[in-house]
Amino acid sequence: MYFAFSDEQIALRQAVRQVLEHECPIAALRAADAASAEEGAAVAVKRWNVLAELGAPALLVPESAGGLGLGDVDLVGVLEEAGWAALPEPLLETAGLAAPVLATLSPAAPAADALAALVERHATVAVGGIDVGAGGLSSPTTVSADGMLHTPRVVGASGADVMLLSCRDADSGWQVHAIPASVCTMRPTPTLDSTRHLAAVQWPISGDTLLAYGVAADAIVQLMADRAAAGSAALLIGLADRMITMAADYARERQQFGKPIGSFQAVKHLLADARVKLEFARPATYRAAWSLATSQPTVSHDASMAKAMASDAADRAARVALQVHGAIGYTWECDLHFFMKRTWALSRAWGDASTHRQLVLASIRGR
Repeated sequence: MYFAFSDEQIALRQAVRQVLEHECPIAALRAADAASAEEGAAVAVKRWNVLAELGAPALLVPESAGGLGLGDVDLVGVLEEAGWAALPEPLLETAGLAAPVLATLSPAAPAADALAALVERHATVAVGGIDVGAGGLSSPTTVSADGMLHTPRVVGASGADVMLLSCRDADSGWQVHAIPASVCTMRPTPTLDSTRHLAAVQWPISGDTLLAYGVAADAIVQLMADRAAAGSAALLIGLADRMITMAADYARERQQFGKPIGSFQAVKHLLADARVKLEFARPATYRAAWSLATSQPTVSHDASMAKAMASDAADRAARVALQVHGAIGYTWECDLHFFMKRTWALSRAWGDASTHRQLVLASIRGR
């Protein structure tokens, strides 16, 4: 049995890294904070169009629908590189969550329209309305006094073209809708990570936007939650790798008592411990991608394992990197904070490590 990535998968990953090194350097993350909303949006659109030309957002869309027709094992390396770069745009939400759902439900409208926007017009898709807890899935979507639905904490909503939002009530169960952003109202939500934009979305419920309900919606929502956990794990693996690399580079340059601090055993052990935790989490993340690609019955268990281990690994990497950098690591001038803040946000998104460990335990007991 062959466990390594193929030459084509490695080449795709390298191509994405080259693109992101040019389009999303740390200088661009810094510039986004100082830019106006219009300037920031223009940069985001340009960067997204470059990724779309590479085929990344439509990677899981079948070739018959204009995509690359690849699988989750191909996507996991792309997401890892997005984590390495702390990419602000919603690549996970568009490529890893929305694209496969819309492709599965197409050619029925409105899935076909949303999928065409994603593939042909390089639309970005924001996903929300699903919370992951130890007791299962729930929806934070509520109904306001004017009959509009209100979904909080939607990633990438302010710049998205399409909203893939879910809601649930005791009578009708889950519903999944694809709504044009033009009919939604967005209210930005303050975040610790200024490059990861959140918004509360108000949207009208309509039969014209309904993708699925009942049993079909239950399955879609569960699969999206699994995809989100596995995809977030891949992003966290990339973030952890980047922070360990930054800390190691700094340890080679920073001198104390006439020697690089990286030559001291205490610093070596810190970095080695962080690297070991990362290398244990990496295969679990790849396993989750393979389980998704091959529709394994253990996909929920594997996705939760990946999210728990990757969250712990990235948190350890952030703490170690901060300790190695010392006092400068706490400052805005140090580039490390972009990756630490993204780590803290993603570690809690779609269920934190503790939640996913409880889900793993529940799945084992239920066998």
